[in-house]
Amino acid sequence: MLTGLMAVLLVGVAALLTRVENWRSYTPLAGGGAVTRDEGAVINREKPAGIIRWLTTVDHKDIGLLYGVYAVIALAVGGIMAMLIRIQLVVPGGAILGNNAYNSILTSHGITMLFLFGTPIIAAFANYFIPLLIGADDMAFPRINAIAFWILPPAALLIWAGFFLAPVTENMIEPARTAWTMYTPLSVEQQNPGVDLMLLGLHLSGIGATMGAVNFIATIFTERDNDVNWANLDIFSWTILTQSALILFAFPLLGSAIVMLLLDRNLQTTFFAVEGGGPLLWQHLFWFFGHPEVYILVLPPMGLVSLILPKFSGRKLFGFKFVVYSTLAIGVLSFGVWAHHMFSTGMDPRLRASFMAVSLAIAIPSAVKTFNWITTMWNGRLRLTTPMLFCIGFVSNFIIGGVTGVFLASIPVDMILHDTYYVVGHFHYIVMGAIGFAAFAGIYYWFPVFTGRMYQRTLGKAHFWLSMVGTNITFFAMLALGYLGMPRRYATYQFDGAIAPLTQVATFHQLATVGAVILFIGQLFFVWNIVQSWLEGPKVEDGDPWNLEQDGMLDREFQWFDEQLEAEEPEKDPSLLADGGQED
Repeated sequence: MLTGLMAVLLVGVAALLTRVENWRSYTPLAGGGAVTRDEGAVINREKPAGIIRWLTTVDHKDIGLLYGVYAVIALAVGGIMAMLIRIQLVVPGGAILGNNAYNSILTSHGITMLFLFGTPIIAAFANYFIPLLIGADDMAFPRINAIAFWILPPAALLIWAGFFLAPVTENMIEPARTAWTMYTPLSVEQQNPGVDLMLLGLHLSGIGATMGAVNFIATIFTERDNDVNWANLDIFSWTILTQSALILFAFPLLGSAIVMLLLDRNLQTTFFAVEGGGPLLWQHLFWFFGHPEVYILVLPPMGLVSLILPKFSGRKLFGFKFVVYSTLAIGVLSFGVWAHHMFSTGMDPRLRASFMAVSLAIAIPSAVKTFNWITTMWNGRLRLTTPMLFCIGFVSNFIIGGVTGVFLASIPVDMILHDTYYVVGHFHYIVMGAIGFAAFAGIYYWFPVFTGRMYQRTLGKAHFWLSMVGTNITFFAMLALGYLGMPRRYATYQFDGAIAPLTQVATFHQLATVGAVILFIGQLFFVWNIVQSWLEGPKVEDGDPWNLEQDGMLDREFQWFDEQLEAEEPEKDPSLLADGGQED
């Protein structure tokens, strides 16, 4: 019923917006003041130089770059935490960390990757390219766009605050040890101010995401060029629009639940106490946000792959309308599956069965996308560039992650595999194997637009193969650990031989650690390639660096890039060109 009401509401909002008169006439505030039109004339204004530019910019491209740098830093922090976790589990007794340190790193790793890397890296692409793809001058609300980003650095500092403050306060303030799901009563009973700081940081990141979502919806509805209608809107913009709608319904609920949890912790309310709402209330509220959050993270990467993969297949995306419809279907159904995380909590079997049915049904639109990607490549003129390799890797990993998820949607199977490493393997096939790979595909594909230079192609392909091999070794070993009964979130492990041979469990943990090391080395290749190429890579002199025009696949962002290259003539000083160049 809730899913149906949500669908009716979304349709009603869409119908209302289409009936608003003169909604195209809205004129946004100056998006950075770089280019202003005055009766056909173009006036270029210089941006401030140095750090002041980045602290005061409201230009969507600059903010996109800020989001990207922020997300890559968060990826590095979360990746180092993941390596510490894997090293710890090489031996059954734990290799390097105590229980408290392990639990702190485990908690921060999950929150960092989901909230500080996953959402911002999507915002990086969306901020930079959505206005270019739809022919807009800037975002609808440039200043709100800047505020939405600058909320994130304080949020990260609050989430990580316990690591910095523990040595200074003699462990009076420690990192949170609640796991990223923050289940009650554990998260209520931990008398540690670091948990409160982490919750406030999460709340801030949710506010920033919500502000960004409002901005994307307003931009796509009101700032499109006259020749961009709903029929020819690009697939990436469709996925960002759907993601933004999900954020509007999901993140405010998380914020409300966090406020309730803070009140329980500090003012002795009983929202999640046994004598009040009950510990299960937190799970319902959290997962009502948490499962749409998975699709908030994965829908835009699906859009990136749907945009990039056809470019190197030499043909348009097969079944474009079905990909759009499947995106909207996932958005609606995502609010009706949250309790499949709670099958083992003892809920009514009839209610549990309904959630199983919806959880199985949501696999159908995902499968539609997968078949469309494969059919797009079928008989196409494939060019195995680095972005294309990452797109193919995305499809491969997404199939494994999706199929293993269907098993967890089945109640009898989930009752056995719940809270084992099988769940960890499934989830990471999606988060790293799919979302991460799509992000890398986008970075390599648009690297010439970001920087005006080309990356080292050999290093890019080495990055792909190391990432692909490392991802599958690590997370397939985790699937096997789940079948052996290894519970997740444990700092040490000791098995009775009647459950599983301890040596076999240790072997799979060591195999997962070897894969994690390979994956980590691949990311070092990535960082070196990006930084070195940004500073010293060969300059791109052609507005079509991927030769897309020969297949009729050149999009608006590369047309804009070509205009910038034409404006940046050698005799001109590039530092005098606003927004990276003049606009004709």
